[in-house]
Amino acid sequence: MCYTKIMEVENNPQVLLLWKAPLRPYKKRGKNVLRFYLALGLLLSLIVFFFGDRILLIPIWAVLFLFYTLTVTPPPDVENKITKFGIETAGITMRWEALSHFYFTRRFDYDILTLVGHGPYFMHAYLLVPNEEIKQRVMVILSEHLLYQDKPQRTFTDRMVDMLSHLLPDEEEESTMRSSFSQTPQPASP
Repeated sequence: MCYTKIMEVENNPQVLLLWKAPLRPYKKRGKNVLRFYLALGLLLSLIVFFFGDRILLIPIWAVLFLFYTLTVTPPPDVENKITKFGIETAGITMRWEALSHFYFTRRFDYDILTLVGHGPYFMHAYLLVPNEEIKQRVMVILSEHLLYQDKPQRTFTDRMVDMLSHLLPDEEEESTMRSSFSQTPQPASP
């Protein structure tokens, strides 16, 4: 479910590339993920409750509500532009002078372009690049202005997000397991 298209810009010679893509990677999940969130929330709440820090229940349930809403609601489509002066996405303009390097990662069948700014803030911007044609064109244009990192340095937060995302149940595995253990009788072979 990707509504991506490259648009030709004839009236603005400063725009080098323009495409529309979802704001963030999204994969539709079923009821089992919601049950997982609920079970995790109850387990953490019980642990925190019995240790006596009841005020921690509020941030636990707030974070779980955030995960729930990001899981249920699909992202809007945004217009991404690469111009001669920088990159524009979701109403934010980043000039070439403020950017340091870029790299690609993969999540939910999308390539994610990560743009990293200079210090002291090291701002990160994430843009979805949904197909190989756009990825190649983006790489050619950005390589003229920024440093490309083939293997980015993974932070502690990146490693934790990967570890936690592997804990979530996957819908595809579940549906294949259900079909292989179906209760319908199979015809006997002669």
